[in-house]
Order: sequence, then C-alpha cells, then structure tokens
Amino acid sequence: MARNVDWREAETHGAYQGSTNDRADGFIHFSTAAQVVASAAKHRAGETDLLLVAVESDRLGAALKWEPARGGQLFPHLYAALSLNDVLWAKPLPLGSDGQHLFPAFEDKC
Repeated sequence: MARNVDWREAETHGAYQGSTNDRADGFIHFSTAAQVVASAAKHRAGETDLLLVAVESDRLGAALKWEPARGGQLFPHLYAALSLNDVLWAKPLPLGSDGQHLFPAFEDKC
C-alpha cells in the first residue's frame, strides 16, 4: 500500500522510496496477497487516499528479504527503492461504508 502523495512523487522519479516509516526502518514493508487485508487493518485503518500496489516478488531479486514479523509470519521487506518498472499495477484502495478498505480482486501470487 502506498499513499497517493508518495506514489505521485515516485512517478516523477521512477522509483518508490517508501513511506516515512519505511525509510525510518531502512526497508519498504510489503505484504503478500494473503497478508495485505490484515496489514491494512492494522497499519492503515481508516486511511483514505491509498493505493494497492502489486509487484511480482521474483522480479525484486536479492533486495527482497523474507523476515519474521507479526506473530512470527514471514513478511517481504525490500531493502532498495521500488523501481516502477517492477510494478504490475497500482489501484485505488477506497474505504467502504463500514470504514474497512475495499480490495480489488488480485491473484495470490501478487
């Protein structure tokens, strides 16, 4: 997930540098398709103006590390800027009337 303001900056420069939290942690936080709904609820609850960004993890090479996080689950962390050439798509992530994000359909390998 990316905030629109950060994504617009990435489009200008050709790479996404991550959120303020990502830059402070030294890597871009990713979630798998199976993890992203819970991640949005935990870290972006009620946030508007978000994009869901899909990448093919195999394209990110050695800069992508799978590390334990929430409950010992392995989460993908990118220790580099995300080149927009590696992005499959970016779609709006609006809030529903219940305040939860409405996710587009996506394949489990995103």
